[in-house]
Amino acid sequence: MTAFIRVLIVDDSAFARKVLREILSTSARIQVIDVARDGLEALEKIAELKPDVVILDLVMPHLDGIGVLQALPATGAPRVIAVSISDSESELGVKALESGAIDLVHKPTALATDRLFELSAELVRKVEVAATAKPWPLFPRGAKLPVPTPSAPGAAGVSDRMLVIGTSTGGPQALTRLLGALPLDFPLPVALVVHIPPGYTQALARRLDQVSALSVVEAWDGLELRAGQVVVARAGMHLRLERQGERSFARLDFKPIGTPHRPSVDVLFQSAADAFGAGALGVVLTGMGDDGLRGARAIHEVGGKILVESESSCVVYGMPRCVREAGLAEAEAPLESMVAEILRLV
Repeated sequence: MTAFIRVLIVDDSAFARKVLREILSTSARIQVIDVARDGLEALEKIAELKPDVVILDLVMPHLDGIGVLQALPATGAPRVIAVSISDSESELGVKALESGAIDLVHKPTALATDRLFELSAELVRKVEVAATAKPWPLFPRGAKLPVPTPSAPGAAGVSDRMLVIGTSTGGPQALTRLLGALPLDFPLPVALVVHIPPGYTQALARRLDQVSALSVVEAWDGLELRAGQVVVARAGMHLRLERQGERSFARLDFKPIGTPHRPSVDVLFQSAADAFGAGALGVVLTGMGDDGLRGARAIHEVGGKILVESESSCVVYGMPRCVREAGLAEAEAPLESMVAEILRLV
């Protein structure tokens, strides 16, 4: 890669193109090399200019953002950050992540100019991360998920053990493959945190529910945790696990306020350690930063187990590496072997 991160902006809105260019110009590391006004023009300029990162609008004439993602080559493609308006395009945003986008940001609009400063720091950081991330797909396009082979009806009722999962950049793709491979008779409740903008976790839960033999739902306060069910933390709120006798519940809270992420993997993992002790199993998948490190230590200290995704399958080998280097991981496995490691421990 050159000294600059070379970025192509693709958006049919002149206002959005102008704002995105101004935001990215605040970073000395980023160079906007051109803009495209629709998907067809984007593919031409990607082939001609070979940008490092593409900022891609999802709703455009002639060819939309999903069409662009699906038309990119399996190897040598730029990293893509999708731009979406969450209220109306949450399903589309999640589909973009599953189709190869590295990350997702809210689209700047004239009606949300008060958020432009906040968006600036977020977008610059995500472009810088995307430039060093491994491209998706890491698996052959069109490859089928492993088919779960149930040996019994879905387990129900109480459990004194819990599987908790934390992930960030590359997480929706990783979760699609991981949850798609868990068998119907998986004996533990599952709760997960993925760093994703508010407004998208309900759509993500619906799409994960379609590929998983387990029931996948977005968390709500007071939801009872049951074996064979996956609970997705709601973006913008922390997810905690609480035991009341033999029953367990999900609790949503805005506090603590000062965490870098809300929901936080650390908060989820710490609550799993408190509620389930040695019965907690934590899994840390692809992601930037160290969210999950303190929570993994809490699970480790009460006798629970931690698994981390190996570098070979991570889009960004940040969160798993921190946990592994701290000596907290029971084992490290690539994504395609992670379910076997989980089943070995449960």
